[in-house]
This record gives sequence, structure tokens and C-alpha cells, in this order.
Amino acid sequence: MLHELLLALLGYTGDLIIHNSNSDDRPFKLASDISFIQPSDRDLIERIITLGFYYRELDRFATESRNLSWIRSAKNESPLDLSSSKNPASVYRRAIANGVVEILSVYRSAVLHIEQKLLAETVPILATVTQGLNKFFVLLPPLYELILEIERDNIRGGQLLNLLHKRCHCGVPELQTCIQRLLWHGHQVMYNQLASWMVYGILQDQHGEFFIRRQEDTDVEHGSSLPDIPEKLARLSTDDTSLTDWHLGFHISLDMLPEYIHMRVAESILFAGKAIRVLRNPSPSFRREDALYYQPMPRGSQKLQGLTGRFSFQKEPLMVAKPMGEELLPQTEADKIEAMLLDLKESSEFHKRSFESAVDSIRAIAASHLWQLVVVRADLNGHLKALKDYFLLAKGDFFQCFLEESRQLMRLPPRQSTAEADLMVPFQLAALKTISEEDKYYPRVSLRMPSFGFTVKSSQVDIPKPKDYADGNSSFALSSASSEMSLDGWDGIALEYSVDWPLELFFTQEVLSKYRRVFQYLLRLKRTQMELEKSWASVMHQDHTDFANRRNDRVNHPVTQQRRQRFRPMWRVREHMAFLIRNLQFYIQVDVIESQWNVLQAHIQDSHDFTELVAFHQEYLSALISQSFLDIGSVSRILDGIMKLCLQFCWKIENQENGSTTSELEHITEEFNKKSNSLYTILRSSRLAGSQRAPFLRRFLLRLNFNSFFEATARGVLNVVRPRPTLPALNQQ
Repeated sequence: MLHELLLALLGYTGDLIIHNSNSDDRPFKLASDISFIQPSDRDLIERIITLGFYYRELDRFATESRNLSWIRSAKNESPLDLSSSKNPASVYRRAIANGVVEILSVYRSAVLHIEQKLLAETVPILATVTQGLNKFFVLLPPLYELILEIERDNIRGGQLLNLLHKRCHCGVPELQTCIQRLLWHGHQVMYNQLASWMVYGILQDQHGEFFIRRQEDTDVEHGSSLPDIPEKLARLSTDDTSLTDWHLGFHISLDMLPEYIHMRVAESILFAGKAIRVLRNPSPSFRREDALYYQPMPRGSQKLQGLTGRFSFQKEPLMVAKPMGEELLPQTEADKIEAMLLDLKESSEFHKRSFESAVDSIRAIAASHLWQLVVVRADLNGHLKALKDYFLLAKGDFFQCFLEESRQLMRLPPRQSTAEADLMVPFQLAALKTISEEDKYYPRVSLRMPSFGFTVKSSQVDIPKPKDYADGNSSFALSSASSEMSLDGWDGIALEYSVDWPLELFFTQEVLSKYRRVFQYLLRLKRTQMELEKSWASVMHQDHTDFANRRNDRVNHPVTQQRRQRFRPMWRVREHMAFLIRNLQFYIQVDVIESQWNVLQAHIQDSHDFTELVAFHQEYLSALISQSFLDIGSVSRILDGIMKLCLQFCWKIENQENGSTTSELEHITEEFNKKSNSLYTILRSSRLAGSQRAPFLRRFLLRLNFNSFFEATARGVLNVVRPRPTLPALNQQ
């Protein structure tokens, strides 16, 4: 009977102790035909042998979870098939099973000790067994419930860690220590995956249990079609795997993220791994360029190519580079990251604060080296300056020349087949006149008409002689029919900027689209300002010509004085238009762009963290858009309407002799007054006065309303219908 009892405690039933599959409370029980055991002893024995059932089930779970036969079947099955099978392969479950085996070995040792004690001494059997196994009554039943929940709900990976972390919070010290040991085993797997990801940039997660997941895995799990993935990657317009991994390759799987790991920490882990992948796998083209740059320079050469001298720490002489992957991430830094993770791994308990501190330190290391790569080696500041020059019109002489060269062309509607090629001619002429050969960023800029097809690179068009477009009798001469055409077709002019690795990590397509949006707005504004100036010059030239003719021949030119009287109201309206456009342009270029550029430059000098730079640059772009009112639909629509009215007014003035009527000019004047006053009213609204753009807005309003003219004329403009302003002098024939 003693050996039957001991064998039952290890999960083996026989003739005296049988397995009762119909009972959940007493799965092991004594056979009913045993009559020599008292009822009280029978109850005690059946209670004791319940531990044998728990042992057997826990041992079964450990054996199944530690079975490695799936390795052979994995050759013929995909990881997705393995994870959806009846007994899914799981490294985390195998780690927990190792912890269960440790606990069961302690239990077996206790049973063996009881057997040795009973055989060596004459002691009460049941009392000795109960006393030796009493502590396991608080361990094995909760563990059995734990494995039941794991198997029933198919809990794996981070979900399993989360479950164990919750079970650690209990009032039984022995059980708490036991669950913590199981959690320690699970964390060993997580730390191994973290080391692979954050030291080498490799995602070791064959069964989809880590909270960092490849994007393609998610697409497959949710049933999206595989051809969609290449389409997503194709949007990046690059073949570099490091770039595609950075933007679309990895994400955080919330299902596998334990609740005790904060989302911010998980994002830091994701960023650190992606940064390490970038540093360890540089683009082949970047390797070649960097190798050329790091060749020894001849003595006496003072023209150093490559890094800018803006950063004080860049003082070492140039030398032949080490292997690229090692140089971007030195081995000492990788060893430091690995040592941090090893310290966490060897700790007997999981300390949340220590874990978060180590992750922040690793992220700072990765961000610092990525900053060194992008800012210093790839000359980020030079490219930012180039984007400011071309997209934010800092090279005003270039765009002034471009608009003058293309002025006659833009007065005709764009031709669908040749719009970009037609524009490239004045674009190249302006470049020849204003841009020096030392500007290494200009070849990266290309002109584009998005609504009319492909991009034309600056090197693809031959430059004709300037007279092709300067001839007033050419096909681009303005006619009365074309003066009625809207200029919306030319408002789509955009710039493209060619960005190489690793700057594509910083200048994403979203960022470049914001630059294009601001560029189109600024170009329309500059174009409007130039047309207002040209119209004034044209009218003044005509006035001086008429005055000279009148002095020479008073008989044949009696209407010169009448013409001057007729033009005076036009000049006044034109000056109001020019005043508004000039102040708006000055406000955007000086108060907005230059001010925000200085803030960004200060951040670049002070920060050595790549993610901080990305955030600062996003703030810079958001400030440009916000303070230029591009994010307020009502204001941007009014500004667009004002610019169109200004252009139409300029055409009408220059073509008075071609039949422009005074009613058209009166209508344009009335619409301009309404829109300008509405603009002032909206900008002074309480909603904008309390926004973050308020300090800059006040400067703009002060320039507009320095003599209270707008305030006087705009009062009640949205609700009161004012009489139509007339130009009495225009009615004279």
C-alpha cells in the first residue's frame, strides 16, 4: 500500500489507486472494494493523492511544450501554419515548461525523501506524507489552473508573460516565488530577443510571439493580399532594404505587448532596433561615396569636400575608413548595449524601473549614432538649407528671374503635352543667371507639373536662346482671349528634391509634400507681387510716353490728360493690392520662415538625438504651415482669391486699349475690397488671437493696420452690405 501511494503521488495509478475521470475534485481515488481502510484515512489519502494528478498533468504539459519534433515539421510548414496547429510551437511556452520541470523536480525530491524516511524509521505513514507534502498543496493546484488557462486560450509570447505577471500578485509567498521563477524563465526568452534586435538589428521571432513584428506578417494574418506589400514599398521609390524596413518594415504588436511594459518603452525598443539595422546595413551607394570621401587628402589641399564645418566636434583629420558597418556602430557600443541587457537577464526579478532605464540608455546610444550618420556624415544641415533656398524661396533672385523669364509663357494656359518642358527653359535660364557652379544642391532640384504628367530633370532639356521667349511677337504674346483664362493651371507648379540614403530616413515623402505645399503658396504670392510691380512699370512707361508725345505734338494728342485722370483710381487700387501682398510676403519670409529657421538651427546645434531632430523638424514645418494660415481653409481661400483678383486686375490695366471695360475693373475692385476686409476681420478674430500663431499674427496685423485703415473699413463687413465702390474717373470717355 505504501508504494502504491508513493507511485500515485508521481502520477502512476494501479489496482488500489485508480483514475476517476468522472470527478474533478478527486481525479485519483482509492478503489471502492478496499475495506481495510477507515473512512477518515480514505478521505485523507484521496486528498493527498490529488497532488499526483496535478503532478501528472504538469509533467504532461512540460513534456509537450519541450518537444522539439516541430523542428522537423517546420521544414515543410510555414510559421503561420505552425502557430495555428493544435499544439503550436512556442519558445515562451517551452521556457515556462523548463520552470515547471524545476518545480516538479523539487516535488519528486520531496516524495523520495518521504520514502527514505518511511523505510528507515517506524513512523505514522499518513502523518509523515502529509507533513512532507503540505507546502505543495498551495503550489500545484494553482499551477494546474495556470496550464489549463494557457492551453485553453492558446496563450503565447507576450500574452504569457502578462498572465504570469498578473499571477505574481498574490498573498502566498511560496506561490509568488514559484510564479516569479516561471516569469524569470519567460523573460530569458524576451531578453534574448531584445539582444538580437537591439544589438544586431535582427528580429528572432519565428512564431510571432515578440511584441516587435514585421509588417508583412500582420498583412498575412489579417488576410490582405500579398501584392499590396510591394505597392507599399514602391511608394518609397528606393531599393534599399534598410529604408523600407525603417518606414514600413516593423511595428509594435499590441497583442503581444505585456501590460507592464509601457508603450513609450516599446516604441524606444522599436526605434533602437531599426536604428541598429540602419547602422549595420548602410546603403551600397553610401558606402562607395563615403569610401571616396575618406581617402587621404593631398598636402596643401584646403578645399575639404563632404562634412561641413558647422560642428565644433568635427576636428579629426581625414583618414582611410574602417569597414562601414563597424564604423557607423563601433563594437564597443554594441558590447555596451549587450552588457546592459545581460545585467537585466541575470537579475532574479524583473524591475520595471531598471528595465526602462536600460532601454532609454540603449535608445540614446542608437539615436546618437544615427544622428552622427544623418546630420554629420550625410550633411543634413546643408540639405535643409537647400530646401529653404528652393522650396521656401530663400533664393529670391533665382525665382524672380524664373518668373520674369516665364511671364509671357504663364499668361497662356499650360499645354498638356509640353507644360513641364516649356517651364524648364526659363527655369534653366534663371539657373544660369543666378546660381553658381558651386551650388552642389541645385542638381537635386527638378521642376514638375503634377497634373500634367512626368517630372523633367534639369539635365534633360537643352536651353534655347533667350530671344525665343523674349520676342513680343512670338506665339506667347498676350491676346485678349488668353487674358480671360484662369491661371489655375500654372498654380500646380511644384518642385521635387532628390534625397539619397540615409537622408530618406529624415526627409520622408510626407515631409517633402509639406515643403511642396508651402512652395506652391509662396510662388503664387511672389508671382502676384511681381505682376503688380510689372503692371505699375508698364502703366508708368505708357504715361511717360503719352506725356512726351503731348509735349511734342499738343494738337494730335489732346486726350493724354484725360488718360492720366482715368488711370489715377487704378493706381490707388493697385497700391492697395501691392500693400497687402507686400506685407503678407514680408510677414511669411521674415517673421515666419527666418524666425522658425533660426529656432531649428539652434535645435540642430544643441541636440545630438536623431528622434529629437525629427520632432524639431516636424514642429518647424507645422509652424510654417500654421503661421502662413495654410491650415485655415477660410483664410487660405480668401488669400487665393485675392491673388487671383490681383492678377486679373494687372491684365485689365495693361490691356485697356484692347477693350477692357470699366465695369470689369469695378467688379474686381469691389471683390478685392470685400476679400481684403474679410481677411482682416478673420485674422483679428478671438479664435486666432488665442492660438500659438498669435505673436506672429499681431506683427502682421500691425503692419496692415498701422493707420487704422483696415479697422475702419472692415467693421461689419461680413454682415453689412456696403454700396459698391465706383471709379467715377473711369466713366470718362
